[in-house]
Amino acid sequence: MTTQQQRQSARQHSIGSRFGALSTADDVLDGIDLAGRTALVTGGYSGLGLEISRALSKAGAYVVVPARRPGAAKAALRGTERVEVQALDLADQDSIRGFADRFLATHRTLDIVVNNAGVMACPETRVGPDGVWESHFAINHLGHFALVNRLYPALSPGTARVVSVASSGHFLSGIRWSDPHFSRGYDRWLAYAQSKTANALFAVHLDSLSAAGNGVRAFAVHPGSILTPLQRHIPREEQIAQGWMSEDGTPARGFKSPAQGAATAVWAATSPLLDAHGGAYCQDCDIAEPATTDDMLIGGVKPWARDPESAARLWQLSAELTGLGRLA
Repeated sequence: MTTQQQRQSARQHSIGSRFGALSTADDVLDGIDLAGRTALVTGGYSGLGLEISRALSKAGAYVVVPARRPGAAKAALRGTERVEVQALDLADQDSIRGFADRFLATHRTLDIVVNNAGVMACPETRVGPDGVWESHFAINHLGHFALVNRLYPALSPGTARVVSVASSGHFLSGIRWSDPHFSRGYDRWLAYAQSKTANALFAVHLDSLSAAGNGVRAFAVHPGSILTPLQRHIPREEQIAQGWMSEDGTPARGFKSPAQGAATAVWAATSPLLDAHGGAYCQDCDIAEPATTDDMLIGGVKPWARDPESAARLWQLSAELTGLGRLA
């Protein structure tokens, strides 16, 4: 194990947060004043994202919500204070460029970025400049990679945090270096899994680059198992067969409410306990332990989602695909 790998491994243990699996986003932010702070939450109008946006706004933050469906976003956020909706399609690199250019032109700073939007187990779909990028990898990872790189000049030096919503789904696959776009046979669950590993590795390398530069910290979080619109591509019968819900739609034991699922993301975005733990993978409002089983409901983090060398390799691959990656 390299020295860098040893440092990463040492960080990946609980730090004794007073919160836990049942804590809500409001619990985590109780007593925290975000007045004057600006947060950006992708997909911040549905499921976990909506809860994250509401909680940050309630704590005083001004929340920017980039949305593929601005009309739906405005309707969902009606009544939420200090929020603005802007058009953005994470599957479209030109859309990302346009959004970032418009934001940078306002000369505003960003204190929190939550990379929350994503797709899960969807039918095979190709996007990207040449129409060959696999959609999970393109939207969940490359879209956020490009967005953060383009918005990097707006991140508040020394205080900003970038939080990527990952998943215990990463248990199923590391990065498929020989075929990341599934050109030789598509599997919707492995595609989702790879993208979630990518979310975790993105946080590892972004933090290592920023810590030596402007002091921005990055984290990845597993929100827990929650039934939200993210599962829209999974038939109800399959969700029942998987044991996620009962016949009447009641979530299985161990599943969280959206408010509980949003807690770890807002904790990672705001907790002073994490000041010295950039790059960590978090779960249940604490730093997650290394996974010792393959039980995704128990969670933890697999070594391939924490490996600094893989994180650097993924960053290079992402830079080649998007033409970005050199932080300002």
